[in-house]
Amino acid sequence: MGILNLFRRPAAESKKEVQASVQGGAVFSGLDDPALLEFMRTGGGGMTESGAHINARSAMKNTTILRCVSLIAFSIGMLPLHMQRKADKSKASDHPLFRVLHRKPNAWQTAFEFRSLMQQRALTDGDAFAMIVRSGPRVMQLVPIAGDRVTVKQRDDWALEYVVTRGGRGPITLPQSEVFHLRYGLSDDGITGLSLVKQSAEAIGLALQAEKSAARMFRNGMIIGGALKHKEKLSPEAYERLKASMNDDAGAENAHKWKILEEGMDLVPNQHPGRDGQGLENRKHQIEETARPFGVPRPLLGVDDTSWGSGIDVLGQFFVRYGLNPWFEAWQQAIERSLLTEREADEYEVKFNAGALLRGSMKDQAEFFAKGLGAGGQTPWLHPDEPRDWMDLPRRDDLPAALGQQKIGGQNEPA
Repeated sequence: MGILNLFRRPAAESKKEVQASVQGGAVFSGLDDPALLEFMRTGGGGMTESGAHINARSAMKNTTILRCVSLIAFSIGMLPLHMQRKADKSKASDHPLFRVLHRKPNAWQTAFEFRSLMQQRALTDGDAFAMIVRSGPRVMQLVPIAGDRVTVKQRDDWALEYVVTRGGRGPITLPQSEVFHLRYGLSDDGITGLSLVKQSAEAIGLALQAEKSAARMFRNGMIIGGALKHKEKLSPEAYERLKASMNDDAGAENAHKWKILEEGMDLVPNQHPGRDGQGLENRKHQIEETARPFGVPRPLLGVDDTSWGSGIDVLGQFFVRYGLNPWFEAWQQAIERSLLTEREADEYEVKFNAGALLRGSMKDQAEFFAKGLGAGGQTPWLHPDEPRDWMDLPRRDDLPAALGQQKIGGQNEPA
């Protein structure tokens, strides 16, 4: 049996597996599911004062949480993650770990899919786990493990061990050297990270309940466009004619048509009550409340009252600097801790290339490149191949080493 089969249950056994679910999206595989124990221990597995049951699955039904998690997870997944030598910053493409991190972490996921999944779990659960598959000292694959199947324990010698539940096949214990553990930086014990979903449960629950309230109003509430007012009793004949004309004028294609009223009636349009406006304001406020822990700026949430002017580039840099940079460091140091030996950590480093997210407009980039290459009498500090690499252009052998310099009188002087 291969090592990857440790987490695969036989077909006959999987058919016998009993699943149960509760309101709010919590699903349990059986009485031995550790998630069921956590659900019972917390008195409902995250029941908030608003009455909403909040866990990772139910929180993702809120569009703001979905946007925040997907934005950060996709950013981590799409950015190049390269292993390079510390001495000269050259790519260590000959190292076996380079392929695992950059292109193929396992047999069924791309690097984008693997990193996005791990980042999603770290955001919602506080931790993300992957089993390290080695061939000798070489890391061959990283196999994601669902967080609700893992219990982290610290031994007497301070080393960690990971107890992984496999349903009816019983748990297995993996040493720290066989698990890649990505955790959120804030922690109660220094072993597991805090879940942003659990810490923001009240704000998320209020947002979900506000959405449910609006949905129930459309399903069960009476929405009246206006009323026809009559000072006395309307005759049956006039009532039938009026009813027929109202049915004929229904629909968007009949909007803004004139209507003939019967027997001196008055048309009174419906006014939206103040409480409806307050409901909309509350829902808008919850967008900012639920997004604040994730560090996502308002324009990236699609909030309609935010200006999309020239400051959007600055907000994008703000998101990278304060929203993504901590996660870059968490990934880089977790890889160094779990996937590199001490000798390799002295020689190699792993870095995200966030340059594509930090670049300004094409005009700003052109000005930056021009100054770096020595235009306008500037001292050149870029090689012509560097901007071409950043722009995904091939290198050219016919370009001089310093494009902004030319020989005059036997000496190099700025052009």
